[in-house]
Amino acid sequence: MELTWWGTAGFRVRSGDDVFLIDPYLTRNAAARPAQPLGPSDVSDGTRIFLSHGHFDHIQDVPAIAARTGAEVYCCPAAGGTLVGNGLGTEQVRAVTEDGRLFDFETYQAQAFYSRHVVFDRPLIFRTLLRANIRFFSLMPLMKKYPLGQVLSWRFTVEGKTVHHFGSGGSLPEELDRLGRQPTDILLVPLQGHTKICDIALNYVRALKPGLVIPHHQDDFFPPVSQMVDIEPFLQGVRRECPGTGVRVMKMNETVTL
Repeated sequence: MELTWWGTAGFRVRSGDDVFLIDPYLTRNAAARPAQPLGPSDVSDGTRIFLSHGHFDHIQDVPAIAARTGAEVYCCPAAGGTLVGNGLGTEQVRAVTEDGRLFDFETYQAQAFYSRHVVFDRPLIFRTLLRANIRFFSLMPLMKKYPLGQVLSWRFTVEGKTVHHFGSGGSLPEELDRLGRQPTDILLVPLQGHTKICDIALNYVRALKPGLVIPHHQDDFFPPVSQMVDIEPFLQGVRRECPGTGVRVMKMNETVTL
């Protein structure tokens, strides 16, 4: 299995000849760091796309990508409505309306679990407003155009390995406790949206006890809305408290074999 990180919460997964995409967002503004040289027109494969929620930095590029590849898109109903409103054919949308819904494909399985978005805390909001200043108001239409909807986490079983992807870090303890009762080989955990996001992400590792954790979403993907997150406290916490879990910090567009 090959895993490629496209920045933010976006991944490309290849198993043999089968390719699927998770939250494939490639569009950036000029200030984004690191820069993403790829765009939606560079994506030529992927039979299915799995989405965690409806915010622009997760779904904005999906209509263009799905139009090129013909991919089916698995998402909550609200995100599906947003995508159709932005040109995606209704025949390509597969709405997830049930917690724990399992999709069994020929070479892998995908299971959707209801989750929650991280709650932006006041210090983060204050610093974002300071960075954005008057530009914040020009960005509001973009954010309103892509409502959240029901957040989903996705558990994939590929080549005998379990990969669990979270697009946002708002899970409650009871959700993590429930998911932690099943073994997780690889955890894809987001680090964006809260001043204590490193502590929040560490809770995911404690609960799911993965063999490997790959942090994502820590990049400054759309300044001034986003920021580069120092994930070193998270990495130190994993090494200190979860010695059985390996850590892999990926670079933009890097591919790893798992």
